[in-house]
Amino acid sequence: MLRIFSFIICLTVLSLLMAGNKTLAYTLTHRGGNGSNLNSSVSEIIPTAQKQIALTFDDGPTLDETSQILDVLKEYEAKATFFLVGSRVERYQDIVRREVEEGHEIANHTYHHLICQPGVSMDQLRKDIKLAQNSIIRVSGYKPHLFRPVQGFYNKQLLKVLEDEGLQMVLWSPEQDSWDWDRPGVSHIVKTVLNHVNSGDIILLHDHVNGKSDTISALKIILPELKRQGFEFVTVSELLKNQELKD
Repeated sequence: MLRIFSFIICLTVLSLLMAGNKTLAYTLTHRGGNGSNLNSSVSEIIPTAQKQIALTFDDGPTLDETSQILDVLKEYEAKATFFLVGSRVERYQDIVRREVEEGHEIANHTYHHLICQPGVSMDQLRKDIKLAQNSIIRVSGYKPHLFRPVQGFYNKQLLKVLEDEGLQMVLWSPEQDSWDWDRPGVSHIVKTVLNHVNSGDIILLHDHVNGKSDTISALKIILPELKRQGFEFVTVSELLKNQELKD
């Protein structure tokens, strides 16, 4: 009983810490939504009259997984946005250059996969974001203007850091978190994406997964089906360019 009670206390404390560290995200949705608590520096869904969606991949690059994903994207003429970890950029420079050469967008996902959480200072995060930015620029010649916080956690202070650095935060559509990092099975990933897809969605996937990835096999099902439905796969920046803001 004591163990159970201690476990419940730990979970409660952790939940409070995490809740205090994450602000309410800004959601622009073409389906209509709550107009309160808006923050124009964060994007989850981008309203567009065009049948477009943005595929995004976190935590890469990797030699094997990213290469295979790029092959599948090329086969279906799909563009994507890759949120890169700076330390991995240093290790797989040719993959980063290939992403740019094939028309994909590359963006910042910190240097050390650093999470905005209690115990991590804003100075640490700022330094880590700058390190990643410099690595990406040095390797690719491209200066990212988009950023995704690790695991989606952020606070007002981080938003200020991003504003200072000229970066815009991009999250993902609430119903488009594939959980592919947890290797839930190809069927789960496919159903998550296909059962809830709408124009303007930002779909969260990963090109670095510990263990055998289900993402590549899932993409081979998702891409042809969405293409059959008439969707166009664009970068996040292209989606932002085509957005329709409501009064």
